Amino acid sequence: MDIQAEKIEKLRKALDNFERAHARGESDFFDHEKEEKKANVRRRALLLLNQRARSVNELSTRLKALEFEEDIINEVIGDLTRSKLLDDEVFATEWVRQRAARRGKSSRALDRELQEKGVDKQTRAAALEQIDQADERDTARAVAVKKARSETKIPQDRADYDKALRRVVGALARRGFPAGMSMDLAREALDARIEDLKN
Repeated sequence: MDIQAEKIEKLRKALDNFERAHARGESDFFDHEKEEKKANVRRRALLLLNQRARSVNELSTRLKALEFEEDIINEVIGDLTRSKLLDDEVFATEWVRQRAARRGKSSRALDRELQEKGVDKQTRAAALEQIDQADERDTARAVAVKKARSETKIPQDRADYDKALRRVVGALARRGFPAGMSMDLAREALDARIEDLKN
């Protein structure tokens, strides 16, 4: 018997042994219990990802909170990462793009949010590169103008002016813009609003 025929014979015997064991329910080739657990974790993970994109750490934390087994969670996370359904780089890039445009967030605030979601420093930095200083200043200006428009009366004295100014600066500060830039843009927007109210 040549080597190839010998290998084929061994494979036939192994297959016969597997089929007999499987028929008796003794096969360990496929762990049904483990696969069922993975299916439950995968189902929940996909539901969470269907709601919105998530970081690896965020999804893992949510699944752990649901008291799934950690080794099963790690396997599912690995599967989702390999299939690109879970990708911190894509998540961080989209998070920055959307939150900067829609919410008027500063790069500092976005960095903090991504850090809270467990995104590593290098990935955060790469995602934040899409925001340049001019864009950030324009975003801050838009926030200041929007907040200043909520002022409906001309300040009667310095105290009223300072109160209105604090409201505009506060809106910028909550979005993480630097104090100096916030103060400059808040004054500019508030002064423009006061001029509009005078006319």
